Amino acid sequence: MTTGPAPGDTAPEAELPTVAPQLRDLRRRAGLTLEAAAARARLSPAHLSRLETGRRQPSLPLLLGLARTYGTTVSELLGETPAVADPIVRAGGPGAREADGWTYWQAGGSGRGMQALRVHVPPPATAGRDPRGRGQGELVRVHPGEEWLYVLQGRLRLHLGETEYLLEPGDSAHFDSLTAHRIGAASAAGAELLFVHTLLQSSLAGLCLGGGTGTTTHHR
Repeated sequence: MTTGPAPGDTAPEAELPTVAPQLRDLRRRAGLTLEAAAARARLSPAHLSRLETGRRQPSLPLLLGLARTYGTTVSELLGETPAVADPIVRAGGPGAREADGWTYWQAGGSGRGMQALRVHVPPPATAGRDPRGRGQGELVRVHPGEEWLYVLQGRLRLHLGETEYLLEPGDSAHFDSLTAHRIGAASAAGAELLFVHTLLQSSLAGLCLGGGTGTTTHHR
């Protein structure tokens, strides 16, 4: 009597690359025993063993579950090699973007744990204003993450909590973004700076250096 495939399996001849080596390597790299990994994936150890030895091929839903179990992607399970991100951002790369009078240039790669920008902060007289008439230098920001900035040109006014700092070219600041902060130019031609932050989900217009979105505590 012939027994059909177990639930969640496809036949060995299904049009899927073998995932056995990747499954075994990922489990070992995670430091998991067969029993522990099977429990996390809600499989029996025997079922996971068949997958790791190539005697069974997983269905797509099972692939998704295994990818979550090992903290990876289906592409990696299938042995696909992702394109290597270019670590270099050339001077003639992504163009300038503007938001409320502030100008931004990409200075780092996308999808990283940090976002790096070159920023021009306009002088107070020309800085963009939000619908309530507040200039961007008057907006106080509070949100999770860290920020680092380095002044390239002009002078920058940085408020951290109750303290105000005046930064000259060559000065830098590194602070916790949960500290209430606001930034504005303190020179007639504005200021230019390098800016790095760890807030991955902000849109360009919602960065801490401008824009009217995000968590905001207004200046008293």
